Amino acid sequence: MKFLKVIAFFVSIAFQANAEVVLPRILGHQMVLQQKKPIVICGTANAGEKVSVSFANKSAQTIADEKGNWKVILNPLKASFENRDMTIKGTNTIILKDILVGEVWLCSGQSNMEYTMRKNSKVDAEQAKGLNPSPINELDFANYPNIRLFLVNRKELIKPSPTHKGWDIAEGDALRNFSAVGYFFAKEIKKDLNVPVGIIASSIPGSRIVPWINEEDFANSAYFKDKNLEGDPAKFYHSMIEPLIPFAIKGFLWYQGESNCFLKDRVNYTYKMKALIDGWRKDWGAELPFYYVQIAPFAYTSSEGEVKYNKYDLPEFWEAQAAALKIPNTGMAVITDLFDGGGGIHPGYKWEVGRRLALIALDKTYGQKLISSGPVYDKMKIKNNELVLSFKEAKGLRSKEGKPLDFFELAGSDGVYHPAKAKIKGKKIVLTSAEVKNPINARFGWDEVAQPNLVNKANLPASAFRTNNQIVNQFNP
Repeated sequence: MKFLKVIAFFVSIAFQANAEVVLPRILGHQMVLQQKKPIVICGTANAGEKVSVSFANKSAQTIADEKGNWKVILNPLKASFENRDMTIKGTNTIILKDILVGEVWLCSGQSNMEYTMRKNSKVDAEQAKGLNPSPINELDFANYPNIRLFLVNRKELIKPSPTHKGWDIAEGDALRNFSAVGYFFAKEIKKDLNVPVGIIASSIPGSRIVPWINEEDFANSAYFKDKNLEGDPAKFYHSMIEPLIPFAIKGFLWYQGESNCFLKDRVNYTYKMKALIDGWRKDWGAELPFYYVQIAPFAYTSSEGEVKYNKYDLPEFWEAQAAALKIPNTGMAVITDLFDGGGGIHPGYKWEVGRRLALIALDKTYGQKLISSGPVYDKMKIKNNELVLSFKEAKGLRSKEGKPLDFFELAGSDGVYHPAKAKIKGKKIVLTSAEVKNPINARFGWDEVAQPNLVNKANLPASAFRTNNQIVNQFNP
């Protein structure tokens, strides 16, 4: 049923064009097909019309149904740098040129995912200090014919493309206007796997999470069953995600949340993430990996408007984002250190955000056994006047710049938090405070502009947390 809904729009156009075979925009010249997965090619034609598809010495035929919809499935292929053509024949013949086979990822979210390479080239050079070549000069030398880009145009995606041009090589103007996070992710994947990489970018600045979720997926959520949802459910899903189905992909990248933090979302955001993840996985028929970015520090308290914020609103949202890690096959990139105040809510360092997402994919999806996460709080133990924290991903715990660990706090039975001294002991951290003789709970990085210095061997930062895990414990996937 999903397939029929996605291409129903094409039917009237197909008949107006003498019933010629018509393809969705995602199928075009220079595209990358996902390796080792069935290749689904679909479109519209005249009812009863015979349609054949051939590619890489593989072929399949079908007959368009009574509504003019057709679909063929080619057997999976291994990655290949060979530039090959695909032929689709009906009453007309379409030849899609220069097709590669490799890894394909879909990246989505709001403005920090949409943040283009053009903007990346204008960031403060200090952000790229010590990096050679400098990522802010990437546009000057980028020429990667084996990285292909598909930029979703909200108004155009649901329309057929008469020229079948939707994919571009990662260079020039196409790259200037493409997601910096998506591109730098692709560059890392290409370098490590040595296969072609295709990146689909589908983002809207300022968008909340709800418009990216299908209404049916909210209906299937027990948490939202009796709740009134605001924010235009499925507004972007129908125009910017659904038309991509069933094009085979490897997984999803997600960078969004600022707009929902402004709404003071908490665990309800985690359940929205679950609805989105479950829905998109259902659409593509597999538990595809879903890797996302925890939003950066920002002074929400300085925002003007009717809603007033305190410095703990963002940490509580961070906790809500971290709670989504309880959903299987997910991963989160922490970026508290990638903020210098200059970019405001749109910090630079997008090359490092892309690299950290790539680390997660290379580790969790491609099995390279890398350290892809900063230290993750696991459990605590109270010992006299000390509170001992245990961590996962804790190999090589250290202070980033060699200074005393910061942003640790302790609280006793009164619930009042005080700064704590932190000492590393192997994979544990021992906390003490002269103001808290009998500690009960601890918290870390609990401030909207906190940039804690706790990292591990891979120089990846720890995420903010509270030992009582208030929001994490409320989420039950």
